[in-house]
Amino acid sequence: MVQPNILDVPGAKQHVRFAAGFGQRFIVTVDTEEEFDWTQPLGRTGHGLSHVPWLARFQKFCEGMGVAPVYLIDYPIAADPAVVEALGEAVAAGRAEIGVQLHPWVNPPHDEEVNVFNSFAGNLSPELEAAKFNTLRDAVEGAFGKAPLIYRAGRYGIGAASAGMLSRAGFAIDTSVRSRFDYSSTGGPNFREHPVAPWWVDKPGGLMELPLTTVFWGMLRQQGPVLYPALWRAPKLRGLLARMALLERIPLTPEGVSIEEAIKGIDIAIDDGLPILVFSFHSPSLRPGLTPYVRDADGLDQLYDWWRAVFAYLKQRQIRPASVADIMAGVDL
Repeated sequence: MVQPNILDVPGAKQHVRFAAGFGQRFIVTVDTEEEFDWTQPLGRTGHGLSHVPWLARFQKFCEGMGVAPVYLIDYPIAADPAVVEALGEAVAAGRAEIGVQLHPWVNPPHDEEVNVFNSFAGNLSPELEAAKFNTLRDAVEGAFGKAPLIYRAGRYGIGAASAGMLSRAGFAIDTSVRSRFDYSSTGGPNFREHPVAPWWVDKPGGLMELPLTTVFWGMLRQQGPVLYPALWRAPKLRGLLARMALLERIPLTPEGVSIEEAIKGIDIAIDDGLPILVFSFHSPSLRPGLTPYVRDADGLDQLYDWWRAVFAYLKQRQIRPASVADIMAGVDL
């Protein structure tokens, strides 16, 4: 029997169909993870959790906008009681959802060498990947009293055995694929050819892949999948093409993407008929000074302004928020 593999590029018959009333929706995912210096080698220790109480402010902000974020929680966060203080009431009331995000280097059991290759969980042996995943799932469920149903591999590092692992655990959705990106130079997956629309990894009604949304914009956007990878060693040329409105790659994230760029990306995704727009960012960006994207208080204000503008524009375009339950209920089998 052929085992399902998220890394396989799906065929047309695998694409998920949604009921007519589902329309086009969006989901906000938060990579809820420990703080560490992104410029230094990865380590099992030396990380921080100081931003965890700041999650409460973002949650309250989203509630005011009528949005229920999905917090993809890794092991250090799940083990910190402050995360339940910040999010527990909202999760219990359905105003927020939880999932899991596996950072193998800080997730027990610690049986592997810490290095870049092993930071992609899918590169570990299937037994060790599953052991780490099960430990994390149990920690998240134990903290919140709810079984998580959605997963993202840290660093988008899914592997050949990941789909089977998730299916056995009863997970409904994987959201590890970052379409239009290639991490193979450091041992990670290559997602250049993967679609941005969701697909069934194994069978209809089984495990759904819900990729992060990235689109190409500009006069040459139809050629983006071919042209953009060819320019990966020429960032100045990529910048020139973007300024000339010829070609730009736009992921739906406030980290490194301006409001103007995000709106262009939203327009492309809507016009292309994408059923679900998947937004994402890293939780340490919610406290100044912890990521390159939010260095000070002004940067944090800009982050919230970004979300405020994006939510307003989505409402203007009549794109409603969705939950994991909404997505699964909206499937047309």
